[in-house]
Amino acid sequence: MNRALRYARNQKSPFEDEQDGNAILEPVIFIDGMLRVDRTNPVLQEFLHYHPFNGRKFVEVDKEQDASKDIENLNEEVDALIAARNLEIDMIESVSRVLFGTDISKVSTAELKRDILVFARKEPKEFLNVLGDPMLKLQAKIHLFFDNSLLTFRKNKKEVWFNTSSNKKRMVTVPYGEDPYYIVGSFLTSDDGIESLKMLESILEG
Repeated sequence: MNRALRYARNQKSPFEDEQDGNAILEPVIFIDGMLRVDRTNPVLQEFLHYHPFNGRKFVEVDKEQDASKDIENLNEEVDALIAARNLEIDMIESVSRVLFGTDISKVSTAELKRDILVFARKEPKEFLNVLGDPMLKLQAKIHLFFDNSLLTFRKNKKEVWFNTSSNKKRMVTVPYGEDPYYIVGSFLTSDDGIESLKMLESILEG
């Protein structure tokens, strides 16, 4: 049931239908983004609790909850940095291709390691998600196909074409707003594309 809220310092309830006709209204003012509510003012506490902007434009200070969240974020950052530090070079190259679209032939190993560590520190959740993605190795391989010109883009990355000696046909059309590498990966792991994947892998390894 919708009920009107109204803060009045001389009333015992923040709900207008529970107040008498002598309500003394006063503004609720946040100073420098903060509002301290004394424990002797439960009506204002209740008013703020039920206010529709609670959790949207203002939140209750909860130092224990904030500390727990900070610990969670710090642990996540530590986990990401440890995982990044322990990556083998082939995984560093794979992650770099997926995260940054890096042409590893033009970047030193030290630069790759640095970029991975910096990203892991700044975006630990995304980095750990990428490491846990079973499509990671496939996505890295797809970037290799493009790096070696076995696949090419046309029409501003709206189309992907084969570019091997025996196949110059269009592979897929990329739907608007979709990641072209994801679309290629989806095709190559489908029943129609698995043979194409094997063919591209054999050329790459040869």
